[in-house]
Amino acid sequence: MEELEPGALATDAILVRTLATQDLDAIVRIDRESMGRSRREYYEAKVRRALDDARLATSLVALIDGHVVGFVLTQLNYGEFGRVEPSAVIDSIGVDPRFRGRNVGEAMMRQLEMNLRALHVEHLETQVSWSQRELLSFLADRGFGPAPVIHLRLDLP
Repeated sequence: MEELEPGALATDAILVRTLATQDLDAIVRIDRESMGRSRREYYEAKVRRALDDARLATSLVALIDGHVVGFVLTQLNYGEFGRVEPSAVIDSIGVDPRFRGRNVGEAMMRQLEMNLRALHVEHLETQVSWSQRELLSFLADRGFGPAPVIHLRLDLP
């Protein structure tokens, strides 16, 4: 493990910036490499929504050597589901499989949390499939846990 200078963080070498239109291809590539199939239309809509939202931009990408190696797409909520406090939801998060274990996710989450605190957002939420053990572990290490809500579903025949 590489020795860090006093006061340095393992995430310091990773640039995290606000999502931009030109990041779409990299996001689609990262997701395809992770999921085994392309979901371009899904991400076109998600990126468009993130960029068109008149509220504050909170979606981010991580870069190493000028290349997008991770993304986190979020949305801000003000009063959804009867809540009065502002909250944020992670819609999608991904790290290029070649860069996992190199603090990319940590750098994005650290920046996201700082941005949301500055906006006085009180909660950050997401949904994860039970089978995504690596992502569940990553989020648990960041302090995520079960939310005090019940997720309901009606199967429509």
